[in-house]
Amino acid sequence: MPRTSNSPVTYLLREPGSRKPTPIICAVRFSNQRINIGTGFKVMPAHWDNRKSRVKNVVDATDKEQINRYLDQTEEAISRIVADLKASRVELTKETVKARIDAYLKPVIEPAPEEPTEPALFSFIADFIEKSPTRVNVDTGKTILYRTIQKYKTTLKVLHEFASIYPRKIDFDTIDLDFYGAFTTYLTTTRGYTTNNVGKYLQTLKVFLNDASSRGINVRQDYRSRKFKVVKEDADGVYLSEPELRRLYEFDLHEQPRLERVRDLFLVGCYTGLRFSDFTNLRPENIKDGLIRIEQQKTSDKVVIPCHEVVTLMLEKYNGTLPRSISNQKMNDYLKELCRLAGITSIESKSQTKGGKRITKTLEKWQMVSTHTARRSFATNMYLLGIPAMTIMQITGHRTEKAFMRYIKLDREQHAKVMALHWQNGRKSGTFRIA
Repeated sequence: MPRTSNSPVTYLLREPGSRKPTPIICAVRFSNQRINIGTGFKVMPAHWDNRKSRVKNVVDATDKEQINRYLDQTEEAISRIVADLKASRVELTKETVKARIDAYLKPVIEPAPEEPTEPALFSFIADFIEKSPTRVNVDTGKTILYRTIQKYKTTLKVLHEFASIYPRKIDFDTIDLDFYGAFTTYLTTTRGYTTNNVGKYLQTLKVFLNDASSRGINVRQDYRSRKFKVVKEDADGVYLSEPELRRLYEFDLHEQPRLERVRDLFLVGCYTGLRFSDFTNLRPENIKDGLIRIEQQKTSDKVVIPCHEVVTLMLEKYNGTLPRSISNQKMNDYLKELCRLAGITSIESKSQTKGGKRITKTLEKWQMVSTHTARRSFATNMYLLGIPAMTIMQITGHRTEKAFMRYIKLDREQHAKVMALHWQNGRKSGTFRIA
């Protein structure tokens, strides 16, 4: 729009004779004074209308509408500023006028207060995990195991994924029974996890919440409710019978040293009842007077186990030091290969709840063998020999006989044979007599 006669604003070109685009300057006049303000725009002098102080309406001036609109709005705003200053009887100096114009052209925007990037619960868990490698377990006096820390990390990852679809904010004050139901459903149906996997995530979440609560953080207490339970079901594992262990022991593997070392380590586990982390670290100093004395890595419990002749033979075979262990996963793969070659191929069924549905699979036995089969085989075979459950539990670490009986794998006929064996032993010892 044309400049009015009483407007304090005039737009000028810095270099009107230039053949290149030159800056447009805003000249503000007041009280016989003048200040120049940059507009931030340039224009070809040939496209500039000196009479109107605007860009000409020519085709080559492609941004004329944008520039002219800015010039109109700025002239109107500065005119108001100068008029307001005059009306308020403020002394019109270059400093006061420029300060007001700068405040309009470059307003200072107060930054919005930063919101936490994530809920306090997630920050707490991340810090908990970061400090875990140096944290000492108060029950065992040992540092946290690597695989435990991995479990922490996986649980945090799953919580983040669930939070992205859960309509409520997940934090210390919202971990209630509604959260429990939704999270359990998510793990079961959306992720398709087995019941025992769901239970592990819930158990790990409770570890975080218990630690937070012990540190004085205000944690909603629903997680302590009986309804906020860690779901669990008995695993359908297998055990290897004494004849099957004998078959493995006698199986010729001299041309396959890789499988031979795995077989020998596995048999040590089958005749000690130790976990993978313990039977792969058994050393001569652990054995004295025919007894194995070892502190279990997982629980720090100290156990004493009679040294079976198979274990003695294995130690002698390797000059007192058992073969170096490979990873648990790799050993599981080799064990399956070994048992298949050895003909451990009876048909077994495996049932588990996955994705909320009970699924039963029919497999050959070798497909179900793992390093943990050694420990289960020990417990089951020792019980079948008539050794009291309480004695075996001193080695396996089961706290209750009920838990132990769920752990061993016996059918009704085998239980009946165990009972008959106890009666037979009772008659031989004279403690069971019929008058």
